[in-house]
Amino acid sequence: MDAAILSDPALAFEAAPREEASAALTLRGLTKSFGATRVLEHLDLHVPAGAFVAIVGRSGCGKSTLLRLIAGLDQPDSGRVAVAGEARVMFQEPRLLPWLSVLANVEVGLGVERARARALAALDAVGLADRGGDWPSVLSGGQKSRVALARALVSRPRLLALDEPLGALDALTRIEMQRLLEAVWLKDRFTAILVTHDVGEAIALADRILLLERGAVAADIPVDLPRPRHRGDPEFGKLEERILARLLDGA
Repeated sequence: MDAAILSDPALAFEAAPREEASAALTLRGLTKSFGATRVLEHLDLHVPAGAFVAIVGRSGCGKSTLLRLIAGLDQPDSGRVAVAGEARVMFQEPRLLPWLSVLANVEVGLGVERARARALAALDAVGLADRGGDWPSVLSGGQKSRVALARALVSRPRLLALDEPLGALDALTRIEMQRLLEAVWLKDRFTAILVTHDVGEAIALADRILLLERGAVAADIPVDLPRPRHRGDPEFGKLEERILARLLDGA
């Protein structure tokens, strides 16, 4: 990265003050149907600002629908979603525009002065400062996910909704991305809502895990494990076994 950019504090990719960097989330009576199928049923939820919450559940339980409602991509049939600030979404597919460079993909939708400097700093934050001029087609799957994360973070969202963002990656790359996501969250302290099918991923990243069943929160499980978390830790394994048993019991 250009030394002039790094030396100018106005251009650095730094977190806002804690009280401004994250947004509380409140859901009240949230209901959503698709045709005759009721997906969410009078769901209530409060997530404090700066929290990292994971949502797990069997396929079709309403996880992605809930995330889309939180992000404002869909509207509920009834109830309300209250987010005190901007929300951004990171999807499972990176959704990079192939005709734009890596840097231009991060700049998309930013529309502010010094956008290029902020995009360069965001790429630096995810370890891709030297790849801004490349085309998406030459990147690996993990690198594309890093670009997608930089694009989600460059506008400094107060809430980041993550819809299975690492689901298509191989096991080792997925663990690397989990560590990167955790590091960025610990630094910037935005509110994070993660939808995942991977219970181990939920335990590794979140401080609270919500189990969704039949369109409602069936369990709200705190994760009281010190960071960084290790899958070989007996307490990690016990918690994973407990959640998996609950998921299987709800089948």
